[in-house]
Amino acid sequence: MEATKGVTNMALAHEIVLNGGFQIKPKEPPEGSLEKHVRDIVHKAFWDCFEAQFREDPPVYDHAIILLGEIKETFFSFLLPGHTRLRNQINEVLDLELIKQEAENGALNIPKLADFIIGMMGTLCAPARDEEIRKLRHIKEPIELFRSIFSVLDLMKLDMANFTISSVRPHLMQQSVEYERKKFQDFFEKQQDSLEIVSEWLQEVAYTLAPSRPEDVGPVATEAADRTPCPVIVLNQAYVKLLSWDHSHKLFPETLLMDQIRFQEMQMELAQLTLLGTLLSITHNSAGPTLSGNHEFQDRIKNVIRVLLLDVGSVPINTNDVLVTVSEKICFELKSSLAQHGFTPFSAEREAALKGQIQTAGSPSNQVYRLIDNRIQTFLLNSLGPSSLRSLPALPNGLGPIQKELEEIAVKFVRLVNYNKMVFSPYYDSVLSKILNKEGSRA
Repeated sequence: MEATKGVTNMALAHEIVLNGGFQIKPKEPPEGSLEKHVRDIVHKAFWDCFEAQFREDPPVYDHAIILLGEIKETFFSFLLPGHTRLRNQINEVLDLELIKQEAENGALNIPKLADFIIGMMGTLCAPARDEEIRKLRHIKEPIELFRSIFSVLDLMKLDMANFTISSVRPHLMQQSVEYERKKFQDFFEKQQDSLEIVSEWLQEVAYTLAPSRPEDVGPVATEAADRTPCPVIVLNQAYVKLLSWDHSHKLFPETLLMDQIRFQEMQMELAQLTLLGTLLSITHNSAGPTLSGNHEFQDRIKNVIRVLLLDVGSVPINTNDVLVTVSEKICFELKSSLAQHGFTPFSAEREAALKGQIQTAGSPSNQVYRLIDNRIQTFLLNSLGPSSLRSLPALPNGLGPIQKELEEIAVKFVRLVNYNKMVFSPYYDSVLSKILNKEGSRA
């Protein structure tokens, strides 16, 4: 339980640092779920009881006083240490002992208290909540007013939490590397085999990069076998390997679990981008140099394909079905552009050949697809080199049409990898040292 709590805190800090747009959102149980059903029953029972007390003659204010106490504590949670005047105001008006005495003597003025509460909410809320505060002033029925007050207070709590997150982010970024490493070390010490997947991940890459065994190849390999792979190269190659990870059947490395969703999203984006690059290459080759050099045609074809590929990679979508649609649309656009510019019309044979190429473009065995994929992987690997701290590497040939999208992914990838290295480099160094020493001794 201690380890789980530490990991939860670490994950929250990690998300705040890496996701500049991170905000806490209101939690709403799924429609029809047991959680929502139970919550609705409990809330209804509470407010029904509150209303029943309010309707008694004379009214009973037990529930109302409890709610006023909660409102008072919520106000205090919004105050900073220097808000002495506001704190004194709240204490004076929401004095629970005095309110209890007034209730017992039939002198409790609910509208007056509600007016103060709404005014204080207007003082403490963010400008974005001014409209909600204005609506509260028009509610006259006490039960509905209390319910609405608590609804707006919940929003104000979220606003305060998100303001705190944005305020603490710069300070957290300065301390986050050491903080995450310490939290992970606490978890590491409480678990057995807690780097097992990391070791397998790096071992697999190191093995593929290791030189051939001398007994298999001869004297030329003997010299190469003395050169074990560089740890930096192994680690960088391992990060690129994560972009083609089989998430359904393989566990993700322990040091990257908090970023697994980010890697999955990049993997899907890259799959779509590789397919986009493949289809653009096939289309431009079929269109001929005159039409493929037309920027308007290039942009239109690219936008058409991008829209049609948006859901490729998600579970219910069949890529082959999408490619059939893409082939029809590309041929239509191609024929329209040829006719518009007065070029030779597309023959039925060329159209059939182009459709066949497009419909097989998503196959891993497709030569164009493999070429584009290989060049994208090379670009991403080179992006992790020392020069990437200054700028991205030169773009390989054939990737010009998808340069903007590829560079956007590369920037996210490099930022994620560099941060992960800063936090977990001591662990990687230790694991790689054992792996590469073992490889060297075998050679």
